[in-house]
Amino acid sequence: MKLSERQKKFLRRMAHDLKPVVTVGDKGVTDTVIKELHGALEHHELIKIKVRAGDREVRNATITELAEKTSAMLISRVGNIAALYRARKKDPKIVLPKPG
Repeated sequence: MKLSERQKKFLRRMAHDLKPVVTVGDKGVTDTVIKELHGALEHHELIKIKVRAGDREVRNATITELAEKTSAMLISRVGNIAALYRARKKDPKIVLPKPG
């Protein structure tokens, strides 16, 4: 799924006041973290995650890996917080504006 800039901006505004629902610790990307992310994305569609990694490159790689493994779109990234979006397969709650 490819999102337009208008749709990404809409989702960034929605994500602004959200608190992180999943925190990735020192162990990095584990099966448990992936399972939690799948559940959170299916329930909320738009979530924030917190990645505790001291190195910027490791943190960026971790966020990219999480997005890929959960089939989610990276909406924004500020420091160690990232917003991910994945529409529900059944009955999506978030209605995106038309692209353009």
